[in-house]
Amino acid sequence: MKRLRTLPLAIAGALLVLAGHAGAATLSERWSQLRAEQPKVMIRDAARTLGVSEADLLATGIGSTVTRLRSDGNDPREIMRRALDLGTVLALTRNENGVIERTGVATKVKAQPEDDKEVVKDEEREARQRNIAGGYLGGEIDLRFTFSKWKHAFAVAQPGSDGVVKRSLQFFDENGAAIHKIYPKDAAGVAVFDKLVADFRHPEQNAALKVAARAPKAAELADSKVDVKEFQQAWNEMSDVHQFNRLLTEFKITREQAMRLAPAGMVQRLKPEAVRTLLDEAAKQQLPLMSFLGNGAVIQIFSGKITKTAPSAGWYNVLDPAFNLHLRDSAFKSGWVVRRAGVTSVEFYDNEGEQVVSFFGVRERGQPQPKSWVDLTAALPKG
Repeated sequence: MKRLRTLPLAIAGALLVLAGHAGAATLSERWSQLRAEQPKVMIRDAARTLGVSEADLLATGIGSTVTRLRSDGNDPREIMRRALDLGTVLALTRNENGVIERTGVATKVKAQPEDDKEVVKDEEREARQRNIAGGYLGGEIDLRFTFSKWKHAFAVAQPGSDGVVKRSLQFFDENGAAIHKIYPKDAAGVAVFDKLVADFRHPEQNAALKVAARAPKAAELADSKVDVKEFQQAWNEMSDVHQFNRLLTEFKITREQAMRLAPAGMVQRLKPEAVRTLLDEAAKQQLPLMSFLGNGAVIQIFSGKITKTAPSAGWYNVLDPAFNLHLRDSAFKSGWVVRRAGVTSVEFYDNEGEQVVSFFGVRERGQPQPKSWVDLTAALPKG
């Protein structure tokens, strides 16, 4: 009789546990099984295979290797401010078809005196201030932020196969897609990391994230509804390349659409494989370049010379000691040489019409761009 009574109770208890944690437990088990079958699978690819977001998958480790951090309001900005004290880090930013990784020390900016009250009322200036994290402007770790799109944050402390704990701060957008990760590289940064995690620890340490479904991409405005003549005139009147984004907003067009509607002589279409020629030639000529790669929430910029380039299964890579760039050029649809306000850039777009990466020649402020950069862009394979 004793066995007949205890067995149902044990089963009932197990069922209650499973009922309360079925979603997370099932995902955790599926994740473990996938790793057993594919030990080298990347978490982003695993999330796609399992039909969840990367943030959801990472959250299955909460309570063991993962700590959920506060991410409301200014929390992401303040975490990034504190991360300035980590010393040498690897900063990783990605989008669907590109990854940029830079190892170095982020620079801090000197504290500025309080703005005049009349100036503070300027909405555009206030918006810029919300996206300044006390550093990262130039230097080895060069970032531009849009913190309103940072929705989930985690700290990870994962023991490696060598027994060394690999620490990271990882940030995700509202859809649970990874936007930025920081990996401390200095032993001295461990104490800073641990204090940061303790100070920003989320009160709810569970895997129940509010991850939004990705909204369908907005339809592009028909070319026939764009005042092309006015747009082209505004393009030709730009005095600074940074005015371009304002033009896109004003005329309600996408970046790729702007390439099609650009004034004569301002753009030239390239073959997608031109990205390989560009990187190979920049390495061969030791020509300094600027690489911009972002995802709407953050842009990471590399400035300098590159040395080693190599292909790998649909990707093309820069594999230097302190800088890696990984581009899935097999998903590129187009490339463009673009001329704006006297500055020449090269941009590449994927099959969804999203910009993956852009390149500029390194130049001193107020100085003309190097002729070697202009010559390189002119020699790229045209599409």
